[in-house]
Amino acid sequence: QVHLVESGGGLVQPGGSLRLSCATSGRTDTSRFIGWFRQAPGKEREFVATLRWRGGNTYYANSVKGRFTISRDNAKNTVFLQMDSLKSDDTAVYFCAAGTTTILSMASDPRGYNYWGQGTQVTVSS
Repeated sequence: QVHLVESGGGLVQPGGSLRLSCATSGRTDTSRFIGWFRQAPGKEREFVATLRWRGGNTYYANSVKGRFTISRDNAKNTVFLQMDSLKSDDTAVYFCAAGTTTILSMASDPRGYNYWGQGTQVTVSS
């Protein structure tokens, strides 16, 4: 079992920055990927970024590449999502997720993840 708790969401103006945190606990050693997804009202949950737990390789959605950075602090068992140059289209609830998939293509698919946090709201608006 893996427990995930997100924090750091809020209201920010276009062009601003936010850093989301995902505190992990439990059997994270069984996870292959720790990632971030987001869901806007009326839309499906979409992939944002993920990190391979062993090795640290990172992968990003094209829509956030160059603006968002996923990283981790092993000592604190925390995964971060640094979001810069935010746009109104980035407004959504952001979820942290842990998955055991070994198939790379599934690492960007919500079906590849077994555990989910409760989500944190990010609103980009002037």
